[in-house]
Amino acid sequence: MTKLSEIASVAYLYSRHLLSDQGLLPKYSPSAILNTKVSFLIVDITRITGLDAIVNAANNALGDGSGVNGAIHRAAGPDLVSECRRLGGCDTGDAKITRGYGLPAKYIIHTVGPVYYRHERQTSAKLLESCYRRCLEVAIENGVRSVAFSSISTGIFGYPIEEAAEIATSTVRLFLESEQGAQIDNVVFALFSKHDLEVYQKTIPQIFPQTI
Repeated sequence: MTKLSEIASVAYLYSRHLLSDQGLLPKYSPSAILNTKVSFLIVDITRITGLDAIVNAANNALGDGSGVNGAIHRAAGPDLVSECRRLGGCDTGDAKITRGYGLPAKYIIHTVGPVYYRHERQTSAKLLESCYRRCLEVAIENGVRSVAFSSISTGIFGYPIEEAAEIATSTVRLFLESEQGAQIDNVVFALFSKHDLEVYQKTIPQIFPQTI
């Protein structure tokens, strides 16, 4: 198990020189507060303790599947399937919440990302942005203050991780800056591979730049 309290924030990584801007120009202004709220690492999202909610990269039927969706369903147990059936599915770009059941997290927020090749690039981007925003809106509606995101749509849905990471981090950044977003204490980007981590190491400094 990985404890939320032991996951290093972006601010901590900067302070220990474990993260740098690599000479890239930031796209947003530095914020010491936001940098303490955001983390990213390679981790099994089903094994993080201390979180209020984790985000599932779901399908439209909210059924069991492969990848992170299958892992979450296996860890949560059969009661999750029963609750998901009662929700009547989920539209692409939207999000719905269930209990966490056998998971350490109290809730699972299910969101359906776009299948990359089915849409024009701009349409896919808007749908993916909506996924992250709706997850955070649903989190606020349910009193969730800490949430871990899986990498939505970058598995079998084929979304290039380089594009997806920028959309994910930018959308989270803009939400955290809002009045609603002030109610969120922790956002963790739970990554699957070394390649994903390397992409986020380049993306995060542009969206959450180091403070002076």
